[in-house]
Amino acid sequence: MKTLTIAMVKRVFIQKGERGTAMSTKTTLMELDKRHLLHPATSAKDNFQHGPSLLAERGEGVYLYDSDGKRYIDGLAQLWNVNVGHGRKELAEAAMEQMSRLAFSHSFNRFSHETVIQLAAKIASLAPGDLNVCHFTSGGSESNDSAFKLARHYFALKGQPQRYKVIARNRAYHGVSMGATSATGLPVFREKVGPLADGFVHAPAPFCYHCELGKTYPDCQLACASQSIRELLEKEGPETVAAIIVEPIQGAGGVIVPPPGYIQEVRSLCDEYGILMIADEVITGFGRTGKWFGIEHENVVPDMLTFAKGVTSGYIPLGGVIISDRIHRELTENSSGVLPHGFTYSGHPAACAVALKNIEILETEGLIDNARAMGEVLSRHLEQMKAATPGVGNTMCRGLLAQIELVQDKAGKKSFDPSLKVANQVFEKALQKGLITRAISHLGNDIIALCPPLNINEQQLAEAAAILTESIEEVMSGLAISQ
Repeated sequence: MKTLTIAMVKRVFIQKGERGTAMSTKTTLMELDKRHLLHPATSAKDNFQHGPSLLAERGEGVYLYDSDGKRYIDGLAQLWNVNVGHGRKELAEAAMEQMSRLAFSHSFNRFSHETVIQLAAKIASLAPGDLNVCHFTSGGSESNDSAFKLARHYFALKGQPQRYKVIARNRAYHGVSMGATSATGLPVFREKVGPLADGFVHAPAPFCYHCELGKTYPDCQLACASQSIRELLEKEGPETVAAIIVEPIQGAGGVIVPPPGYIQEVRSLCDEYGILMIADEVITGFGRTGKWFGIEHENVVPDMLTFAKGVTSGYIPLGGVIISDRIHRELTENSSGVLPHGFTYSGHPAACAVALKNIEILETEGLIDNARAMGEVLSRHLEQMKAATPGVGNTMCRGLLAQIELVQDKAGKKSFDPSLKVANQVFEKALQKGLITRAISHLGNDIIALCPPLNINEQQLAEAAAILTESIEEVMSGLAISQ
């Protein structure tokens, strides 16, 4: 019988300020969590047995504080998204002001409001090339699903309904809704949830350190695109393919920075076969790489660009798709009915207000320039780590998005036995020492990802690098490794 009342739950928080109750409050919250929360991307068994590994209390700048008052450098900006840092009261105030004036209005049936119009225009001014028209969602998965549906709808209106397939890459992560899951190239997200959506196929990832084709850059001549994607197109029938989706940097798949020329080669293939190119900028957008959008490093303009996370720095859910003027024009010219897509919270007023203020902070505080400058500092720390730290086999970095791969044998690039969970060991050590990172170990490699807030400084980066180096050294001291 359910006996926990709202009043009982509230008393937990009321008691929190009383002397001597902090520990009992924490224990109560941990028990409530175990009973009533199903955590995403988490072992349900582990959480039920042990409860949360970190109970966040508050954030300030690049720091997160837990319920015991312990301070952590947030080396992952929580989930790749707190770009302007924690504790920005301006963002809370923007939401409050908007909610006080207009809490909700939708975008269906030609309804609109000032804030969504302002945000669409602002994002259009920042996006590369002719990407000028926004469709808003509540997050990254919805954004990518929207892009897939818009691509199929676009070709159907053009009399080519057979164009419905989407080519993604191995190690790609595009979200957890059914379409986005089907595009995702990480087995852990695809197993035990099938059957998946039809029409999604995968090409090799541009991961030079572990090339799926056994080749070496630049002698490979970008075979992972020029050869593999072309062969996949010919196998599937290019007349059946609507889009190719790429992350400018593959985030959850290991923070994979593609080799020079790869993205341009994908763009060329799209142009050759009349296919739409979708850039998934859910992680790389809004300053993360030292430019407004990660695709700008490649001098390429996609046909669609998806975004979320950094657009509001995670303070409120928001995402979207930016489409080109050409696609918008053809949708307008060829459509005789309604767009058969949309979400209740597409263009939510408060979310749009927070996004506008967030973008203002990025601009006025020079955080994108800081991401570029601090990215160079971070890159130097990583190079030093690679040269001097046992077990560090490879590093990649662009702006404030980076990875460190841990290997048993540097010369042979040999990975550790997956059962050792080496990346997880390093993650736990670093967490104990006050640094939040992310362990990526579900593909047979042990990778530590870094993605701190864009307002981090040199001293804070040095502290994070020192903690991470010490954590790696401690874990490696108990393992058999070859330098």
